[in-house]
Amino acid sequence: MSISTESRRRAEGFGFLLAFALSVPVANWMIHNVGLVCPPDGPCLIPVAPGLMSPSGVLMVGLALVLRDMVQRRLGVLWSVVAILIGGLLSWWVAPPALVVASVAAFLFSELADLAVYTPLQRRRLVLAVVASSVVGLIIDTTIFLWLAFGSLDYMSGQIVGKGWMVLLAIPAISYLRRRDDRIGLVAA
Repeated sequence: MSISTESRRRAEGFGFLLAFALSVPVANWMIHNVGLVCPPDGPCLIPVAPGLMSPSGVLMVGLALVLRDMVQRRLGVLWSVVAILIGGLLSWWVAPPALVVASVAAFLFSELADLAVYTPLQRRRLVLAVVASSVVGLIIDTTIFLWLAFGSLDYMSGQIVGKGWMVLLAIPAISYLRRRDDRIGLVAA
């Protein structure tokens, strides 16, 4: 890989890292501030399918799961964990501590699952790797987050559907990225 290709990979990686790290506090802030319905003792909710509601941060978290894969692809696994920790630190300024702890724990555990699914697939089948790891990650993330943040799994279906929408919407961009990487000779970290 040439120096300019290496520089490009790192620059894109830090762009993905910044986007991921910012998506975490935005998602945590949205949970108590943005929604179609905001009950006094619960999260603000948005519709994710007919008759199905979810805490409003769900769309940002779905995007974050994809961005986390892109951080790993460009910078490596260690930077994915650093991005989670940065997102958690930024969240302390916009969300209650219990929500931040739930969010960081959910992302860290889903990152472990991501390693098992995304890492072996991403060099050959990037789109499949992102989709498969995001599905596994969103189930783990959802379960841990809902239990730690709210003490129940009441919004499990809505969380899975909402995060799934964001993963589906990201597929064309991931597909383009893979084709472009092949064309310019950019390889994963």
